[in-house]
Amino acid sequence: MDVTERRAALEQRDAAWSALAASGGDVEEIVDFWTADAVVIPPGMPPVVGTAALREYVAGASTIPGFRISWSAGDIDLSADGTMAWIRQDNLVEMTGENGEALSSVGRAVTVWRLEGETWRCCADVWNSL
Repeated sequence: MDVTERRAALEQRDAAWSALAASGGDVEEIVDFWTADAVVIPPGMPPVVGTAALREYVAGASTIPGFRISWSAGDIDLSADGTMAWIRQDNLVEMTGENGEALSSVGRAVTVWRLEGETWRCCADVWNSL
């Protein structure tokens, strides 16, 4: 697979992950997009590290009324050997507040991806709110 094909595969995988997360998809399917040693750093929270912690984090988010997260990829850069990549993204987090009001937060993110076999998996995921 050449660099153009790897970039396209990553772009498709990231878009599929966003669609799955936005639809409130299955926790195990969502967690499978991360590597076993992934580090996620959400705004204002301590790092979430590894599969078990990520599973708990995603399951907890799914219990928040009206919770929805989605993102769109911006620039995608690949390492020289094509086995690592990073994506700059824009994201949107939505939920229902305590009084029933719709809350939303727009942010930016950087995700770092590692090619495992023929599958791209996210190994670092950091974002902030604007």
